[in-house]
Amino acid sequence: MPVSYFSPIWMPNGHFQTIIPAKLLGSPRVSYRRERWTTPDDDFIDLDFVDGDASTPFVVLFHGLEGNSDSHYARALMAEVRSRGWGGVVVHFRGCSGELNLAPRFYHSGDSAEIDWILRRLHQQQGNRILFACGVSLGGNALLRWLGESQQQANFIRAACAVSAPLDLAQGGAALGSGFNRIYTSVFLRTLKPKCLAKLTQHPGLFDRNKMLAANNLYEFDNVVTAPLHGYQSTEDYWHRASAKHILADITLPTLVLNARNDPFLPGRYLPQSASAQVTLDYPPQGGHVGFAGTGFPANNTWLPKRLLHFLSQTLPHG
Repeated sequence: MPVSYFSPIWMPNGHFQTIIPAKLLGSPRVSYRRERWTTPDDDFIDLDFVDGDASTPFVVLFHGLEGNSDSHYARALMAEVRSRGWGGVVVHFRGCSGELNLAPRFYHSGDSAEIDWILRRLHQQQGNRILFACGVSLGGNALLRWLGESQQQANFIRAACAVSAPLDLAQGGAALGSGFNRIYTSVFLRTLKPKCLAKLTQHPGLFDRNKMLAANNLYEFDNVVTAPLHGYQSTEDYWHRASAKHILADITLPTLVLNARNDPFLPGRYLPQSASAQVTLDYPPQGGHVGFAGTGFPANNTWLPKRLLHFLSQTLPHG
């Protein structure tokens, strides 16, 4: 399989390469088996499993902002996992599985503690299986934070991949707050705000309802909701401390960081240029945000999962 990415000529820029794979290109339907886990703080998360032979590798996927197991990239990856006879799971962040979580908190880009207990429980559950971890967008940033913070303690994972992670949250937030990119922000707020209203029913006075409803961009939303709920002083504090760019040099296991330079969520000029020797920085000029559509006709969403599993497979004993 060729490692280089070349965008179909009829997707001329990062917006086309972001929107078309997500909305117009088909990804296979996947039959999942759901488990509900109780969290350490007596909340819950839902995990959607693809079962495979217990002797095969197991791939864990953390989705992006307001994503879930039905997201195009999740279905594409888990279909490829199943086709190989492997096992896998899409981990839903709190409130993303179709049912609002119980605790005051939601989830966020620096949620490394959440990543830690989930992966350790999966490691215990899956026994001696080889574990791989993947994260997309917000999930990719959170995974990279965990890898860098944990260092050698993360080595029960064989290898990892992060796709379109917002490695510099401040620059990504600024990009999403301007021009055409505001359409992406409006899509996120369209689901985040109703969740927040429901959260205020559970926990009255948790944050300022009127300021939350008035938020027109992620900066304003994070300042009212995300930052204070998760221990940050402000949006600036959250975006700085949670950005994965600060931690890439500390990662100790083979890790692919795949970001397109034309990703509308994080302009290529802000992509980090250095990392530990274990990290492969792959920054193709094309691909959009979690796009990377295949060039066949009709175009499809198969290139990205094949690229990720190709990288992961190289770390297997026979790879």
